[in-house]
Amino acid sequence: MDHSGHGTTMDLPPFTLGRGLEFSPDVFFLVGCLLALGLYGWGVARLRKRGDSWPVSRTVWFTVGVLSIALMMCTKLNDYGMVMFSVHMVQHMVISMLSPIVLLLGAPITLALRALPVAGRGRKGPREVLLMLLHSRYMRIVTHPVFTIPLFIASLYGLYFTPLFDFLMGSRTGHIAMMVHFLAVGLVFFWPIMGVDPGPHRPGYVMRMLELFAGMPFHAFFGIALMMATEPMIGAYRNPPASLGIDALSDQNAAGGIAWAFSEIPSVVVLLALVFQWYRSDQRLAKRRDRAADRDGDQELAAYNAYLASLQARGN
Repeated sequence: MDHSGHGTTMDLPPFTLGRGLEFSPDVFFLVGCLLALGLYGWGVARLRKRGDSWPVSRTVWFTVGVLSIALMMCTKLNDYGMVMFSVHMVQHMVISMLSPIVLLLGAPITLALRALPVAGRGRKGPREVLLMLLHSRYMRIVTHPVFTIPLFIASLYGLYFTPLFDFLMGSRTGHIAMMVHFLAVGLVFFWPIMGVDPGPHRPGYVMRMLELFAGMPFHAFFGIALMMATEPMIGAYRNPPASLGIDALSDQNAAGGIAWAFSEIPSVVVLLALVFQWYRSDQRLAKRRDRAADRDGDQELAAYNAYLASLQARGN
């Protein structure tokens, strides 16, 4: 890859598996996406086979989430992300803030717990291992807001404004590793906030909203810092290939605008999802109370009326 700015063509690494079987780190993302879709499809098929239902909407959400990752990392877009800061920022924002939300709406953990077979007595299968992990001290730590919010923020400022970013951008493998990190951070940050899958940390709806808005402003500040800079701040994108015909500072300003805009989009999506979940939860609670009242003949209401009557009698 030529960063000197004097070439006439972009030297983008090819992505082919045909003649010569040229290998690329991008293949790991492609294999991971195909494996995720295959396992999810197996889980849904297993539930349907035994007569259980699984919402089509969840399957659609998960599929869209996986495809969004594949689009960012398994196409020529990833090649341009190596030499254009604005394209890299699109990748970062989608991978860390949009893909995790859509994946979590697909409830993959819930599907796994329902689809995986129960091991025999005294044995531990995949389902039992997953349950142990969900209830482990490690998972309670990595999903707690005291850990997830600083990690979410440090993934921006502690990476882009340190030599670590230039080191990782020195190779496609480093770039892939960076995106894997962004995806993991996004998943652990949004997992307890979305509240679709079971987890060790399940705050109330108001607390989830507070956790969401605690991290989003830092993305906006990060974007504004890039937009207001008067010189290129990221060494890896300081000398873009001449064939692109772009200015490094203009490209950085565009990247800042993308980071700033994406601080708003996920907030709206998650907020709408939380409001809908809150409404559905209240509806289910009201139905349970109605069924309980039908079973006991409104004993709770009768007891309350008797209490009011006793107060009136005592006052007389």
